[in-house]
Amino acid sequence: MSFEIAVLPDPESLALAAADEFARSAADAIRKRRLFRVALSGGSTPRALYRRLTRPPYRGAIAWDRVRFFWGDERCVPPDSERSNYRMARKALLDPLGIPPRHVFRMKGEEEPEAAARAYEQTLRRHAGGFARLDLVLLGLGEDGHTASLFPGTAALDPGRRLVAVNYVAKFSEWRITLTCGALNAARRIVFVVSGTEKARAAARILQKGPGWRELPASAVCPRRGSLLWLLDQAAASKL
Repeated sequence: MSFEIAVLPDPESLALAAADEFARSAADAIRKRRLFRVALSGGSTPRALYRRLTRPPYRGAIAWDRVRFFWGDERCVPPDSERSNYRMARKALLDPLGIPPRHVFRMKGEEEPEAAARAYEQTLRRHAGGFARLDLVLLGLGEDGHTASLFPGTAALDPGRRLVAVNYVAKFSEWRITLTCGALNAARRIVFVVSGTEKARAAARILQKGPGWRELPASAVCPRRGSLLWLLDQAAASKL
């Protein structure tokens, strides 16, 4: 597994570094392919990144009309639920930037899960190129080593050739829709954005290949023909 690591002093610096990565990836993709296709992540850490992107210099520097938004995972809830990853991104990023709905490809968590997953796979293949290759995927890391909605010991870790899978997460007693490792590892660039001491143990196990590191789902993220960057604040990197 080949990757880069950057450790930032605090969450604010982490958000700034992630915004710089977003802007660089966008400029590169738009220059080469005219569109920038990015998969957003949920949770509290990326909210600071999204808010940063709505302010100068990023607001004016990125060609937002050339950006197409996808998601790495979604809870099976309506889009107006406070637990919806889409809702968080819409409020923090999409609405402030005035992104038109036709440029947003959300996972429809309010629909029957299996049907929604299959529909999203078709969406991904239709709008992310013939090989469903995203330009950038933003990911977080859970205390248990999960990323997107790929949790330890769950069915979506072995989805066959599928790009999008349904996953039942027993610890939360809920269904989720998630990109599979196959879809993630097709990306041109993947950036983990990790904050907080509670993530430090899992991050260290993966990055230092500690005991049982391959059992953590995030360890399976390694782009086949792309690059991987881990951005961590000092707290998340405290056990490295």
